Amino acid sequence: LGGSVTKCLLGLILYCEWIIDCVLFHTVAWSVLQSGGSVLDAVEKGCARCEIEQCDGSVGYGGSPDESGETTLDAMIMNGDTMDVGAVADLRRIKNAIGVARAVMERTDHTLLVGESASVFAENMGFIAEDLTTNRSLNTFSQWLKGNCQPNYRKNVFPDPSISCGPYKPRVTLQRRKRVRHMYRHSHDTIGMIAFSQDGHVAAGTSTNGLMHKVPGRVGDSPIVGAGAYADSSAGAAAATGDGDVMMRFLPSYLAVELMRAGADPSAACETAISRIKRHHSEFFGAIICANTTGHYGAACNKSPGFSKFQYMVRDSKSDTPVLKSVDCI
Repeated sequence: LGGSVTKCLLGLILYCEWIIDCVLFHTVAWSVLQSGGSVLDAVEKGCARCEIEQCDGSVGYGGSPDESGETTLDAMIMNGDTMDVGAVADLRRIKNAIGVARAVMERTDHTLLVGESASVFAENMGFIAEDLTTNRSLNTFSQWLKGNCQPNYRKNVFPDPSISCGPYKPRVTLQRRKRVRHMYRHSHDTIGMIAFSQDGHVAAGTSTNGLMHKVPGRVGDSPIVGAGAYADSSAGAAAATGDGDVMMRFLPSYLAVELMRAGADPSAACETAISRIKRHHSEFFGAIICANTTGHYGAACNKSPGFSKFQYMVRDSKSDTPVLKSVDCI
């Protein structure tokens, strides 16, 4: 599947779990571009609205509690002109993760801040500290505890993590056999956005509250440059979603952009990035969107149980409303 947003026209490509939400966030970002705002502004405002609205529970506060019941946030934003990146991971107490990520990019020489120190930095930059827990996340955590903490992401520990909540200790011997990963399509997701301006500027960004019931401190692919997203105004941009623990090992967004730089069509670049992961993890859950500097775009996803089609949204200055696109998984 491929298309075009035509070079020198404003363009936005976005994915998120719920289509109604996608239209809203797309509209917010689009209004920024139409009013003369930068592509960075568009990506930040679009993702921030998703954080405020909590999307489907997979972005923003009050979703995806970890093993201790806490919600933490990951986000990144990238400037395709300068290759500057700002990112945060395991962020606590701050609802506007994408805003903090941009502050990291613009107020420090660093790329990624994590954990409590990232939260302190955010507070020092004027972001308001708030409780990220909600009744919904508390109930989700409570039900998980009642179900013997299933699913969880422990292995090679005792007591047996498949029937117990722990606390866990390391097993003396490691089990080398592959075990089934408890990855459900709705257990986590990300908002990913790519924005193009009339004069060729490109930016990309992501935001998520990560994997539900994750081990505290876990960071997925979303805030990792080249994994969750990548942008280069001389080649294009890409953003990915899915099983971040697997996908971050392959830097699919970086790979797709480099393939487009070498002349690959965006759809082909997306498919190659997915296929590379598929060779090692045949049933992983994942998808990616890609767009190049000529205005063409595409997407690809890996076919896995319960996931055979991936939807994303595109808008340019030729259309009055966002256009929903769909691609069959490979």
